[in-house]
Amino acid sequence: MLDKCLIIGLGQIGMGYDLDLNPETHIYTHARAITLHAAFNLIGAVDTSGKQSAVFEKYYNKPVYVDLVNALETELPDVVVIANPTNKHCETLKTILQNSKPKVILCEKPLAYDLVEARVMVEICEKADVKLFVNYMRRSDPGAVEIKKRIEGGEISSPIKGFVWYSKGFFHNGSHFFNLLEYWLGGFQKANVLDSGRLWDEHDPEPDVQVEFERGKIVFQAAWEESYSHCTIELLSPSGRLRYDQGGEYISWQTTQSDPFFTGYKSLITEPEIIPNCMNRYQWSVIEQLENALNEKHHNLCTGRQAFVTLEAMQQVIK
Repeated sequence: MLDKCLIIGLGQIGMGYDLDLNPETHIYTHARAITLHAAFNLIGAVDTSGKQSAVFEKYYNKPVYVDLVNALETELPDVVVIANPTNKHCETLKTILQNSKPKVILCEKPLAYDLVEARVMVEICEKADVKLFVNYMRRSDPGAVEIKKRIEGGEISSPIKGFVWYSKGFFHNGSHFFNLLEYWLGGFQKANVLDSGRLWDEHDPEPDVQVEFERGKIVFQAAWEESYSHCTIELLSPSGRLRYDQGGEYISWQTTQSDPFFTGYKSLITEPEIIPNCMNRYQWSVIEQLENALNEKHHNLCTGRQAFVTLEAMQQVIK
């Protein structure tokens, strides 16, 4: 029997990013990923925008509800996706648990801006025995999983130093890479703010900061989203150099070699190894991992508790 899925919020990640793209090559949204996956059944959505609702009904031929409680009581979903604005996540999750008992809630990142709200979200899901995951989608991508494997296996050896460019806010986009680096390098240890920066969209800070994880130190530096989006990671290891460019769409690894001209010196190989990834179908990778989680199999999703740890560490950084 297919798991019934309800999406709350029909913005870009809910529905918009891939509307005009080929579904055979691009899967960027919850709506498309759920629709295409054989284990799930998209049963509807919740949104207050008449325009967005009309687009969803046209493309997906499923009902859109204005009232969340009505949607929950009518559709009885097994999986609920929270994709509305971050400041509404906690209230939305409480309403879900007060009026239904889904197997899983998949929430957009970050869990909340407020640490107390994020803790409440994690704890009430644990109390209700409902699995809570947060959509840090890069952890589910095969390229990111391969990097973790190489770091833990020593091919990419420690200690590691690195640099992250992020844009559109420390919590909004920077949290993707903070969480990914926790996944690769282990837990947050401490941080040193180099420049407090500005506020993006009047609430999301954009600091330049050096962060120390268990396996290495990484400098995060903010770019200018209004000029262009820029999200990239460079890691230097005693065994080589990793580049995670264009948000993970291009991943390359350069190991070391004896320098061909200078005896006793080493250099990076000229032609890097390209590590395959599926970032053009990142939400498909998430939904496949979600199927594993529902069947009690190994998965690489970020749990609510792990996302809380990320948020707690990032709050420490900005304070």
